[in-house]
Amino acid sequence: MSERTQTQQRVDEDEQTAESTSTACPECSGTLVVDDEHGETVCEDCGLVVEEDEIDRGPEWRAFNANEKDEKSRVGAPTTNMMHDKGLSTNISWQNKDAYGNSLSGKQRQKMQRLRKWNERFRTRDSKERNLKQALGEIDRMASGLGLPKNVRETASVIYRRALDENLLPGRSIEGVSTASVYAAARQAGVPRSLDEITEVSRVEKSEIARTYRYVVRELGLEIKPADPESYVPRFASDLELSDEAEHRARQLLQNAKEQGVHSGKSPVGLAAAAVYAASLLTNEKVTQMAVSEVADISEVTIRNRYHELLEAEQGLTIA
Repeated sequence: MSERTQTQQRVDEDEQTAESTSTACPECSGTLVVDDEHGETVCEDCGLVVEEDEIDRGPEWRAFNANEKDEKSRVGAPTTNMMHDKGLSTNISWQNKDAYGNSLSGKQRQKMQRLRKWNERFRTRDSKERNLKQALGEIDRMASGLGLPKNVRETASVIYRRALDENLLPGRSIEGVSTASVYAAARQAGVPRSLDEITEVSRVEKSEIARTYRYVVRELGLEIKPADPESYVPRFASDLELSDEAEHRARQLLQNAKEQGVHSGKSPVGLAAAAVYAASLLTNEKVTQMAVSEVADISEVTIRNRYHELLEAEQGLTIA
């Protein structure tokens, strides 16, 4: 018998041993059965629970007849509010390649072009769907420009859909309501952006954004707390490449300002920028006011004024 044959025989014996061990009870060598209801593997003879918390690969729903089973059964990707049809329709790629990456022939390309055209027509059947598609595209574009995460885009899409259902759009532009939705969603998620930052990526004026935002929040009854200056600190510190110590010091300055009541009536962006600037000096990571001004998109005069107020608040707290 060759060495290779002997090796293969040993492997087969090991597999058989492992298989028999996995189907036999380690205590009494009895037969193991799987209890799907409780997610356990139990010995029939002695009742020993060999495994528990097994993964249930079945559906999370129950059906009591064939009609319910057909209605509840589902396949494909999860739905998303970021697409006007919630991602339920077919999407034909713009690339003229087949499933193996090979280029299509001229006749096939013409056929795919016709299919794309008709697919787009079927996806947006009326003016309402076309407007919704345009608005959600604007939301995605602005969120990308502002570096907002996916959950903010989803929330902004839901806010816009609610505004559309409540008939809040007549008399207002699609871009204005889209921008207001992004602004509100960012504040709800705790990653706020200033009105100036929103205006930079929007196609409407700052005054219209603020006016539409107030209208949407009031009509939809959105619960949005005032922006916290501390929520701006991580982004400013990251853009300025400051250390964790400087970021922590900036948070301390803002907390002291809140205790002294200095933050009342002040712009949260200005306070955050001043706190980051002061913290960089206190931790010997000197950053110029111009650099902070560019990152926070706020004037150097505002930074200087808030800077002195923050230091005075901390001194007052120390003396008290």
